[in-house]
Amino acid sequence: MTSYHPEKGELTAALWPLPFHSAVPLSPGCSCLMAPLAVALILGWWLLAASRAQQVPRPSLSLHPSQGVSLGDTVTLRCHLPRLAAWVWLYWEGGWSYNKWKEKEQDTAEFSFVSTKQEHAGRYRCQYRESWSEEASEKSDPVELVLTDVRYPPSSISIHPEQHVGTGTNVTISCWNKDYGATFLLHKDGSSAPIKHQNSSGGGAANFTLLAVTPADSGTYRCSYRPRGYPFLSSPLGDSVMLEVTPTAAPPGAEEQSRANLVMALVRGFVAALVFGLGVFFVIDARSLWIRRDNNCVLCYTSSAAAVTSVFQKVAEKAITPVYNYPLSLSLIHCY
Repeated sequence: MTSYHPEKGELTAALWPLPFHSAVPLSPGCSCLMAPLAVALILGWWLLAASRAQQVPRPSLSLHPSQGVSLGDTVTLRCHLPRLAAWVWLYWEGGWSYNKWKEKEQDTAEFSFVSTKQEHAGRYRCQYRESWSEEASEKSDPVELVLTDVRYPPSSISIHPEQHVGTGTNVTISCWNKDYGATFLLHKDGSSAPIKHQNSSGGGAANFTLLAVTPADSGTYRCSYRPRGYPFLSSPLGDSVMLEVTPTAAPPGAEEQSRANLVMALVRGFVAALVFGLGVFFVIDARSLWIRRDNNCVLCYTSSAAAVTSVFQKVAEKAITPVYNYPLSLSLIHCY
């Protein structure tokens, strides 16, 4: 209800109480609903954060130069970012991390060691965060920085049975040095990483066997080793051996034999297809014969039933009709 007071220039309204309660009081028993609600909110927030983290692509980390880095050399770790980022972190597995703020957003971030030391060797990963987001990406796959220490003498190498072998020969490359309890690595020129590694079984030696070599195995091989307790320190590459694999000539008559085998395979395939086709034909023909036989049996049964019915009808007529009008001969009954 409203009223206007001209002398005061006011408009007043009278408020009437509502016929029902405007608020529902919470009883102590309703407090039991708060805990599940809080758990649901926390779980939803965690799932949302996890989904956002999965949507951020993972970066990749590369090493330049990728191998052959000696103590005192300059090395660069380059973090490749799938998205433009402002914050980039470099992590060393030994415990420390280094972050870099990029004033201008770029798709790469570089971390360099001008003069590498032994404590710089190890395993590294990188991570990034976009400037507008609070979510960081997952860490990249690890990259190992292995430093060459010239204080360790290079290993020796030999090849057996010889450097020139034919296709299919088993070749063994042996590496040895002073017993440092080392892990030996076999390198092939042109490969960015060692192709094989083997822990020394004692005596400072390791044997690498190449099974059934092919011309693709031809190349220059060298050995290096990593002393026990220093997995990211390496000796210099040692002397090299050359492996040359020549294709083995086919034995006389091998081409004719292969052609004969091909002809025999074709003939066998043709015979198998013919036998299969004949089998299918006989099965279909036999099935059609059975169908015709069943139809004939049904027709015969129908004709016989009709004949018997006709005989009984004539017998009935004979019983009520004078004999001299409709004589019934035995020959007629016999024909039916």
